Amino acid sequence: MQYRTLSNGVELPMIGYGTFQIKDAAQCEQCISEALEAGYRLFDTAASYENEASIGAALRSSRLPREELFITTKLWVQDAGYDSTLKAFDRSLKQLGLDHIDLYLIHQPFGDYYGAWRAMERLYQEGAIRAIGVSNFTPERLVDLCMNQEIRPMVNQVEIHPFYQQNTALRVMEDYGVTPQAWGPFSEGQCNIFHHKILTRIAEKHGKTTAQVVLRWQLQRKIPVIPKTVHQEWMTENLDVFDFELTAKEMESIAGMDIGHSEIIDHHCFCTARQLNSVKIHG
Repeated sequence: MQYRTLSNGVELPMIGYGTFQIKDAAQCEQCISEALEAGYRLFDTAASYENEASIGAALRSSRLPREELFITTKLWVQDAGYDSTLKAFDRSLKQLGLDHIDLYLIHQPFGDYYGAWRAMERLYQEGAIRAIGVSNFTPERLVDLCMNQEIRPMVNQVEIHPFYQQNTALRVMEDYGVTPQAWGPFSEGQCNIFHHKILTRIAEKHGKTTAQVVLRWQLQRKIPVIPKTVHQEWMTENLDVFDFELTAKEMESIAGMDIGHSEIIDHHCFCTARQLNSVKIHG
């Protein structure tokens, strides 16, 4: 595994295992066990994924030393705010069965995320969290938070893939010492990404799959990724990307695939704010 060092010195694995939409408890435990066997050590979840307990059970069954694991979870909009964040963190910690979280993120840039951030700063300073960050923060929201808090976010987990390359956002993150992490690295299968002619041509040249080419493209941009799959063979395939390198011309070809916007979710739209603020994950 390769790593990217965060602003506070913590090493973030370049490839982790995403668990979004794996809600069935038995399936989730099986997937985590298979991912561990394949070699994954970073596992990304969230309170809103409703699978923290299943992930915790699988981790305990593995009997791997805690220091070998890197666990990320996220605070939902409903729990933003100082006191509610402290309670939500305790709830996630208990669900996962851990004594600390490696990376804790504000899941969405909505609600009282300023109060949430102050609570996360406290938890970080107390040693309950090794690194703190945000998710889905657009450049202007990220800059505003960076300029008005004691501790800057160490990570911003955002949608990044060949069709939405986020070049402006990446430059802003670099300016403020924030490490990007890519969710949805395969664009959730949209735009026929696994059969795209540019990616297919590059994959054939290297004897790799289009998925491996996409992940390699991310790695060469120094962007950690969290691909998700429930298929064991694809788990292994997604880790097998450290033995080849894309040429400058190939990187340039993929750069030309950018359409400049997301076709999954628009965080600038009022409809998104309304929708995500309406989602309640507990009573």
